[in-house]
Order: sequence, then structure tokens, then C-alpha cells
Amino acid sequence: MEQAHYNKLEKMYLDANIQQHIFETTTVKISEGQAEIGLTIAEKYYHALGAIHGSIYFKLLDDAAFFAVNSHVHDVFVLTTSFNINIIRPVSNGTIKAIGKLRFASRNLFIADATLYNQEGKEIAFGTGQFTKSRIALTPDIGYR
Repeated sequence: MEQAHYNKLEKMYLDANIQQHIFETTTVKISEGQAEIGLTIAEKYYHALGAIHGSIYFKLLDDAAFFAVNSHVHDVFVLTTSFNINIIRPVSNGTIKAIGKLRFASRNLFIADATLYNQEGKEIAFGTGQFTKSRIALTPDIGYR
């Protein structure tokens, strides 16, 4: 049952509109309390100085932490209530990977962190977020299939 849950979350992530139209080269692997999200960098992610924009760092870190939490929650969609990132170094080519880990779980509050690595394995950013359960059931209607 656990692997089926992870597979459904992975499909939900990859089938989301933003993934389909903006982040076509994203990869995702979800397991208990952890998620890995990968992206091949393209120029469309650059800011004026030729490196990826901070919003890309944020999205990958938030997504990895979010799915680390939702791997643990089987009945409803979780929501990010806050997320703080720290950017260490710029990156402008290759692939990057965010690894998110669930750090704390209570009935309705979850804390997860994520680290973003470049293709050489160097840390380029990290973040920590708080998440809560929503009232939205994990159903095929939201892509959980």
C-alpha cells in the first residue's frame, strides 16, 4: 500500500499543470518521509545575470519538502503554511536535485526541510517549511491516481 501511495503522489506531481507547461524535465521519487525532485536547467529559468531565478530554488525546495510530508499523510492533501529558503550559490547549467525530509510530525503540524544540490553534489540552497493537513481528500479528482 505504501508504494502505491508514493506512486500516486509522483503521478500527481508530474501531471500538475505547472509541471506540464513549465518544468517538463522534472523527475520525482517519493518514499516514506522523503522526496527527491530533479530538474534539468534551461535558459527559460534564468534571471538577467544568466543563472536560475530564486523562484526555481524555492519551487524545488518547497516541492521536495511538501512531498516528504505528504508521503506520511495518506488521506488528505497537505498545505505549505510557511517556507524559508537560503541560497548559497548560483547555478546556470546541468541538473539540480532537491531532497526533502520530514523532520517532525504531529496530528496537524509537520516540519520538513530540503536541500538543493548541483550536478556535482554541491549544496546550492536549503530551506525549512511548516505544513498542515487540508480538508481536500487525496482523490483522482486532484490527480491522485
